[in-house]
Amino acid sequence: MKITWLGHSGFRIEAADQTLLIDPWLRGNPSFDEADFDAAIEGATNILISHGHGDHSGDAAEIARATGAPVVGIYDWTTWLEETEKVKVVGMNKGGTAKLGDVAVTMVNATHSSSVMVEGRPVYAGHESGFMIAAEGHVIYFMGDTDVMADMGVFAELHQPDIGIVPIGGHFTMDPPRAAFACRKFFEFKTIIPCHYRTFPLLAQSATDMEVPGANIVEPEVMKAITI
Repeated sequence: MKITWLGHSGFRIEAADQTLLIDPWLRGNPSFDEADFDAAIEGATNILISHGHGDHSGDAAEIARATGAPVVGIYDWTTWLEETEKVKVVGMNKGGTAKLGDVAVTMVNATHSSSVMVEGRPVYAGHESGFMIAAEGHVIYFMGDTDVMADMGVFAELHQPDIGIVPIGGHFTMDPPRAAFACRKFFEFKTIIPCHYRTFPLLAQSATDMEVPGANIVEPEVMKAITI
């Protein structure tokens, strides 16, 4: 399994027979070199979107057209995307599991907000979500944009994730100490990969304030694969 950070909250996950792109915001992302755009999306089989905000969903339609990969996300938003952008989608909802080849993706709750900008105004885009991604004997919990929440205790018991992709930027999501609390309180992660940070000065610039005994906290580098 290879997990590659695309900057901000974007990831490329190569596992089993799938190459998943998760929240791949590449155009205009200060953390991402657009010269790497084609390499980042090459061979994508599915595009997972956690919520409608442009720094997560903004490039979904372009990538779907370029790769032929369907966009997987909350039913309300994917239905709108299919109608407006004429791309293939897989609409689902929280608690549902989509079988993507040999990878199982379960949509779970997050606590944030979700909208798209239409004519300069934010428009409802279905609920925000996270994903449990089961493949190759591992379970990745991609938290999406979220605060700590009691639901995480249920997720830990049901899914037993060993890899956490965790937002730590603060201001819009948990900051490093709050994210570390969530990880200690609810999970037994072997590997933690921070995200939603270092993109803008407003966000946290490192994970040095995260203390999670027993977990390997891997600060990712853009376009450098982490092998699990």
